[in-house]
Amino acid sequence: MTRIIDLDAAAAKAYLEKADCYFRSDFPPYISFDAVLKDVAAAMAGKPYTDFQKAKPERAVDLVGVNYELLSTKDGKFAWRPFELIHPAIYMTLVQLICEEANWKLLQDRLSELHTGVVECTSFPMASNGFEKHDAVQVRNWWLRYEQRSLELSLDYTHLLKTDVSNCYGSLYTHSIAWALHGYENAKKNQADKNLLGNKVDFHIRNSRYGQTNGITQGSVLMDIIAELVLAYVDHLISKELHGLEDFQILRYRDDYSIFTQNDQLAAKIVRVVSDCLRKVGMQLGAAKTSVSTNIVEGAIKPEKLAGIQLADMDITQAKSIQKQLLRLHTFARQYPNTGAIKRLADSAFQKISKVSDAPEDLPVQVAIVCDIAVVSPSAFPALSGILAKLISFAPEQERPIMWKKVTSKMQRIPHNGHLEVWLQRVTKAKGVGLTFDSSEPICQIVNGKNVQLWNNNWIQNQSLLQALDVSKIVVSKPEDLSPIPAVEELALFREYAEFS
Repeated sequence: MTRIIDLDAAAAKAYLEKADCYFRSDFPPYISFDAVLKDVAAAMAGKPYTDFQKAKPERAVDLVGVNYELLSTKDGKFAWRPFELIHPAIYMTLVQLICEEANWKLLQDRLSELHTGVVECTSFPMASNGFEKHDAVQVRNWWLRYEQRSLELSLDYTHLLKTDVSNCYGSLYTHSIAWALHGYENAKKNQADKNLLGNKVDFHIRNSRYGQTNGITQGSVLMDIIAELVLAYVDHLISKELHGLEDFQILRYRDDYSIFTQNDQLAAKIVRVVSDCLRKVGMQLGAAKTSVSTNIVEGAIKPEKLAGIQLADMDITQAKSIQKQLLRLHTFARQYPNTGAIKRLADSAFQKISKVSDAPEDLPVQVAIVCDIAVVSPSAFPALSGILAKLISFAPEQERPIMWKKVTSKMQRIPHNGHLEVWLQRVTKAKGVGLTFDSSEPICQIVNGKNVQLWNNNWIQNQSLLQALDVSKIVVSKPEDLSPIPAVEELALFREYAEFS
């Protein structure tokens, strides 16, 4: 595996311009941003978006909704994760800026400098070889360089303290990008220099977010690189504070820290330093996810993964036992909601139940259980939608629309469920189902042929660029042409989780 930062500037630019890197969440196969990105790049012809915007007070920074926010519920209630589709014109400008040869070399050299301290960074984004999705490569990298490395360190240490950053992307102070790239003193001295690369990146990010200095967008590989830059700067600050201290090891994967020591006292001292350094860039540790273990092998493995191993052999192929196995899955989902492990188990259940040929007698009960699993673990819905599609296919033809409407009604009661509704539309509009799926989620409305916008384009005065941003192009095929039961290829990323979660 090759880190993106180790590519040359031209290769990095080509990689980051891919639709898979622009937004790295999973969508049904009929949705793609590839055409929009290519047309925007052609319309801009290498010029920055600022050459195409109106004058104040109608610039990008003066308007709300320039980026599109797709909400993904975390618990089926009031907690959610906002994924942002950064405005394509601003995204392409940022990619071009950062991947200019001199700028890319500056970034490479600075990261090499920052990565020489006591914190072992295991999470810099890896480049896909083209045969796998970007996120699938990152999952394998996490397993090899973070989880397996943690197990290896159990030979040398007796105590493990694990913690993470609360709302990492949403709390990152954008001015710290320049500090990370150029050094605090140099960046402060040149904070008015509009030609300083760190200031330019900060400027463009803030322009896409109504001028906010707190937070960067979450959802693109480019922003993952920016976050890694700032976190590497924090690693550098930690290394300076811990200079001279011995007999410890710190691993960091994105915003997760694992601190290995021989005693609790040293671990507590180190985590205080980590917390103090994070505060300098606007971040703080999440107390709820901080834990200490004296069994490193057990502590290094996520508890949901250990628990999931016990369910890995559940046999869902026998019709009489399907309800019992779904209830086991439901219990696990409530205990470990929205985890990689529940995605793995849901996908495993989908693969097994897709081979069942006999209609179960308790079909409505099984559908109800799967729906409730989706309520408590919405991120597993792509796999769960396949289970629902298979189960409902057993119902008499005249009853299927009624069952799907009940499922749709229950799912649409979940707040902040835009990502879930995108997948719900996939199974309810599929061949042979053909329900009219009414949703307030703009992506679903675009699939339905409605004239809505994802990004606020009112700051753009160039007609060619506006035409390039025609969102109807994101629909590259018809959901009505798809089988109601998803093919295994549609859930490829879940398969990667199945191997490593």
